[in-house]
Amino acid sequence: MGKNKVSDVLKKNAMLIVLVLVYIFFTVMTSGQMFQAMNFNALITQNAYVFVLATGMLMCMLTGGNIDLSCGSFVCFLGAIGGILMTTKQMSPGLSIILMLLVGVVYGCALGYLIAYVNIPPWIATLAGYLAFRGWGTALLSANSSTGSISLAAQKGFLAIFSGKVFSTPVNQTNIVCIAAGVIASAIVVVTSFMSRATKVKKGYDAESVMTLLIRCVLSVAAIMLFAVKLAGAGGIPTVLIWVIAIVLIYDFITSRTTIGRYFYTIGGNAEATRLSGVDTKKIMFLAYLNMAILTVITTYIVTARFQAANSTAGTNYEMDAIAACVVGGVSAYGGAGNVFGMVVGATLIGVINLGMSLMGVDANWQKVVKGVVLLAAVVFDILAEKKRS
Repeated sequence: MGKNKVSDVLKKNAMLIVLVLVYIFFTVMTSGQMFQAMNFNALITQNAYVFVLATGMLMCMLTGGNIDLSCGSFVCFLGAIGGILMTTKQMSPGLSIILMLLVGVVYGCALGYLIAYVNIPPWIATLAGYLAFRGWGTALLSANSSTGSISLAAQKGFLAIFSGKVFSTPVNQTNIVCIAAGVIASAIVVVTSFMSRATKVKKGYDAESVMTLLIRCVLSVAAIMLFAVKLAGAGGIPTVLIWVIAIVLIYDFITSRTTIGRYFYTIGGNAEATRLSGVDTKKIMFLAYLNMAILTVITTYIVTARFQAANSTAGTNYEMDAIAACVVGGVSAYGGAGNVFGMVVGATLIGVINLGMSLMGVDANWQKVVKGVVLLAAVVFDILAEKKRS
């Protein structure tokens, strides 16, 4: 592999390399605690909300750097509604899930309409939601509980779907299902990678060298099997991981292989040119925020199930973590650039920082300082890289 090719690979995978280095740093600083099976499990369960919300934020940011500031507060509000429905109103978890989804769709339609058709700037429209839903959610919880929190511990079916484990086994006893899932996932990654390269070569497109592909596949398989082995020792595959993987794969397909997915990129690149070419840009903007609301509903399911309660602090700063995950993962702050894989790397980095600093006992205020510095560094890196390309 030539010097230029090595340089290109390093630039292309800069954040992935940073992720590995940060993980090694926290592993050393926590005397190996980061490498324990239960902390691999915690990395997924405690940070699943980042992956889900960042996927929705990605779609918004692609349209021109637009964001949703209301998603964290909406998690609080929707969690309050779910808690009231399942406990105070004694509704079944299934019906409560559907009603929560309907509330999310209504909000997404209203928000999308205001932004796309009334032309209210996204940060203004979502800032209103940021303020209103936190207050509304807290008021609902206070009116229905003396503690300001509604327990969902009795809702076993709901908890099993969003915070349980698949074919769970006792901790430290190897879970064969996890190992088998890791092997299958590894095989799928290798086969699809080689098939994708073969397709590119057949069509005459630029394709990475066989050696580069082999190295990437070896590293991917190593990462997958490491997670599989660690989760196998932590009791099984968390159901939330299945939700995250499904969402990531669906949106990777939408953004890379569908026409409507490409429209998000073209709007971010040049909205006026896209409109003049016949694309309904208002519809795409509407869909971006409707989609964000739906993914926020799924996040609410995950968060309330994890805490086994609806409380007024749920969703605090979630919107900031989602935005940071996207920017750190290479999604342009100006729109039109970024992908799901980069967002996943960014979300994982944010998760590693969250977990690592918690294990080190770092004060919550300093955790915010560190994440702020990481976010600023990522934006500066993005701007400098863009200037160099220009």
